[in-house]
Amino acid sequence: MTQIQIKKKPLLTRPEQFQGVPTFIAEILARRGVQSEQELELKLKNLLAPNLKGIDVAVELIDQAIDQQKQIVIIGDYDADGATSTALMILVLKEMGARVEYLVPDRFKYGYGLTPAIADLAKQTYQPDLLITVDNGISSHAGVETAHALGMQVIITDHHLTTKSTPAAEAVVNPNQLGCDFPSKALAGVGVAFYVLAKLASYRSQQAKSTCKVTQYLDLVALGTYADVATLDYNNRILIDTGLKRIQQYQCRAGILALLDIAKRDAATLRAQDLGFVIAPRINAAGRMESMRIGIECLLAPDLETAYPIAQQLNQLNIERRQVETEMKQQAMSALQHIHLETEQLPAALVMFDQQWHQGVIGIVAGRLKEQFHRPSLVFAPDEDGIHIKGSARSIEGIHIRDMIEQVAEQYPHLVSHFGGHAAAAGLTLKKEHFDTFKSVFIEAIAQMDEDLFQPILWTDGELVATDLNLNTLDWIDQLGPWGQKFPLPQFEGRFQIIDYRWLKDQHLKLKLASGNHSIDAIAFNAIDRFEFNPMLAYVDLVYTLERNVFNGNTSLQLQIAHLTQ
Repeated sequence: MTQIQIKKKPLLTRPEQFQGVPTFIAEILARRGVQSEQELELKLKNLLAPNLKGIDVAVELIDQAIDQQKQIVIIGDYDADGATSTALMILVLKEMGARVEYLVPDRFKYGYGLTPAIADLAKQTYQPDLLITVDNGISSHAGVETAHALGMQVIITDHHLTTKSTPAAEAVVNPNQLGCDFPSKALAGVGVAFYVLAKLASYRSQQAKSTCKVTQYLDLVALGTYADVATLDYNNRILIDTGLKRIQQYQCRAGILALLDIAKRDAATLRAQDLGFVIAPRINAAGRMESMRIGIECLLAPDLETAYPIAQQLNQLNIERRQVETEMKQQAMSALQHIHLETEQLPAALVMFDQQWHQGVIGIVAGRLKEQFHRPSLVFAPDEDGIHIKGSARSIEGIHIRDMIEQVAEQYPHLVSHFGGHAAAAGLTLKKEHFDTFKSVFIEAIAQMDEDLFQPILWTDGELVATDLNLNTLDWIDQLGPWGQKFPLPQFEGRFQIIDYRWLKDQHLKLKLASGNHSIDAIAFNAIDRFEFNPMLAYVDLVYTLERNVFNGNTSLQLQIAHLTQ
């Protein structure tokens, strides 16, 4: 394994501009590029105005469809962003009096987005007048053509990247489409849906047609945005923080409360990270293992009584998902050991396929491999047709995975059937017979990248002095959240004296440490596989985050260890 470099994040703005906060907090903010104190005020009034290209036409069309009682069908997507976007559209449009249904493509049967087959299915099932896509559609040229041929209008709401012209839909709303000047390109699919619905609500309210407070559904926007690992720019942080506060006050969907209860988490103390690690995997499990309808129905449930059995089903699917994922990762690791032994060094990218693998979890496995080996990772599973394979890609900082796939697709048009995605994650389909060729071409393309990109770097906020190792520091950090993608939770580095240690369940390492005159507890999860620890040495160098440890009613500070060396 490559040695991890530990570096202190550079200052991007001036710490002196943040008054009334401890110096280390001012530096944390400056390292994340916070421009002014106003950016710490996460109020809805500071949200960007809804000036997205195409939004006015979309609002007008939906408004007419509601008034004329036309049949609307939402075409969703099978991840948490797609599920929250679909639920949001259904709830708000129904509240406005619309006739609205939804369809989510089965990932195993239809693949992603508004395909011609999905347009057909929508027509047969619901006879819609208007299709609205959420979290998909920006590449659905053929699907839009089919919908038009079948007499349906189409509005696309999406956030995925595109370098091509948009499909010929009646309206396209996507901050990343060519010619859209909306300042934040980081909106998730649910964020785009929220903007469309908020503008529609305001328009219908002005016309005295209906009143609907779209902000009451910000719990869904927060969940979908965080789950999709969207960059936490100022706008997204406002959306997430406001939605998170609704959950903490129990003013959220019954399905979210049911999932939290099953996960034994208290909504009142929920943090933004828990949206990504507690709720989202359970919603995602529906789309990965069975049908995302289960996840959407959980979010649509009107009360706890309805939501609870669905939430239990999601929890069970998540347990199954974990088992499948663990097996696949073990198989991938043994295949990698084989590669590793043969070449004595890792290839520039990890590209793997197995006939037995499950389409639903290839993205997670790709993510785990990327984390462990610091290489762009593509994991493929067979498609139902027996001819194609579907791949999920996850990338490291500095390598734009969607663009790399596009580069291969343009140079060798026969190799890649479909692809789409973002800088950090993408999906693609190819014929099984082309896998070996694609693999060598793709690895070769990645190998041309700057070598420094393959050197894993752990960025920290520097050292905390011993007197700042207290709960007050953690209170400051909590106040300044939500933390997440491109606005990372503060992590610090430091050298500590080892007072005592013990192993929990033979894999987690619990340490008692000294810093100055203070003693402090620390924990390293799964340390047995990750770090080499020698109890005979007096000191340990750590990279860590701060957390609360509540035990027997007492709350104390604990370090959660991200990296350990001696």
